[in-house]
Amino acid sequence: MKAIAVHPGKPNSVHLQDIPEPSLDSISDGHGVLVKVLKVGVDATDKEINDALYGNAPPGFDYLVLGHESFGVVLEVGPKVTRVKPGDYVTATVRRPGGSIYDRIGTYDMTSEETYYERGINLLHGYLTEKFVDHEDYIVRVPSGLKHLHVLMEPMSCAAKAIQQAYEVQRRMRVWRPRTAFVMGAGQIGLLSTLALRLRGLQVFTMARSAPPTLSSSIVEGLEATYVSLSKTSVDEVVAKHGKADLIVDATGSSNVAFEMMRYLGHNGVLVWTSITGGERRSEVHSDKVNLEWVLGNKLLLGSVNANSEHFELGIRDLALGELTYPGVISRILTNPVAGLDQYREMMRLLVEDRSALKVYVDVASE
Repeated sequence: MKAIAVHPGKPNSVHLQDIPEPSLDSISDGHGVLVKVLKVGVDATDKEINDALYGNAPPGFDYLVLGHESFGVVLEVGPKVTRVKPGDYVTATVRRPGGSIYDRIGTYDMTSEETYYERGINLLHGYLTEKFVDHEDYIVRVPSGLKHLHVLMEPMSCAAKAIQQAYEVQRRMRVWRPRTAFVMGAGQIGLLSTLALRLRGLQVFTMARSAPPTLSSSIVEGLEATYVSLSKTSVDEVVAKHGKADLIVDATGSSNVAFEMMRYLGHNGVLVWTSITGGERRSEVHSDKVNLEWVLGNKLLLGSVNANSEHFELGIRDLALGELTYPGVISRILTNPVAGLDQYREMMRLLVEDRSALKVYVDVASE
C-alpha cells in the first residue's frame, strides 16, 4: 500500500513509501474502524516536518507517514462499533492519549506530558495513504451534505477550539460579551476563525499583508467581515477608529506578530495564539508597558493547539451553519487539489512555492 512519508530529521526527505495494509485486528477491543482515504489536506506543518524542524517517527520505524487532515469513507467496522457504519463519511482526530489524567478523561489535546502523540506529526503515522484503521473514539462522522468541504474538518476543529476555549476561560468574568475581534492572518485557520466569530455575532477585522483584491479578502468579505491589508492600513489605525479588540486570534505563523498583538487587546480581553513556530526568530517587546497594561487590564493569553472529538463536532456544526448563512463561501478555501499519492513532489512544491495556494489537498481516491 502506498503512502507519502519523510525520514524525520532529514531535510527534504519526502518520498513514496510502501506500507502494510491495515487490519481491524490491530484494535483488539472490537472498536476498530477501517477507513478508505479519499482526500488529505496538507499545510505548513507538513512542510516544516519535511524541513526537519520537528516531527518523529513511530518507534521501530525510520519513516513517518505524513498527513493529519483526513477525509474518507468507512469500509468496515469492528463488532462493538456503534458510532459509525460502512458507507459513512468520516474524519479523524490527530492527537492520541498519553498517560496523564487529562488524556484519560478524553481531553487528550490538553495533555500535561512532555511527550505527545499526533498522527502524521509526532510518533504516529498519518493519513497520507490508501487506508487506515483507528479506534472509533477518534473517528468523527461527517454529514454527507458537507462532503464537498472534506479536508476542512481538521483545521475547522482547531479554529472552533481556539474560540470555544476563549469563552470557556472567560467564565471567570461571570458575564463576557465580546463585540470586536481581530484575526491575524488570512490562511485557512484565519478564515475559519473569522467564520466562527461571525457566527457568534462579533464584528471581525481579519488582517493580512496582501492588498485586495485577493481570494482571501473576497472570502473575508463573503463572511461579512472586514478585510484589512496591513500593507495599506496599520493595526494602530484600526484601533484608533474602532477601539481595541475584545478577542484576538493570531494565526499568522509569526511569533513577532503574536507578541506584537499584545498591545492591541482591550481590558478583560483574550489573545489566542494558534501558530506553531519552529524557527529561532527573536523579537523586541516593550515588556514594561505590556506588563503594566495586562495586569491592570486583567488580560489573558491563551495557547491553543490541536483538538479532541468534541471540537471536531463543534467545528462541523459551524461549517454546517456557515454553509447556510454564507452559501458557497467556505468551499472557496479549497484551492489546490493534487491528483494522487504519486504526485507528492507537486504537493510539496505547492506548499513551498505557491503563495496563492490557500488550501492544498491530495485526491487520494474516488468513492
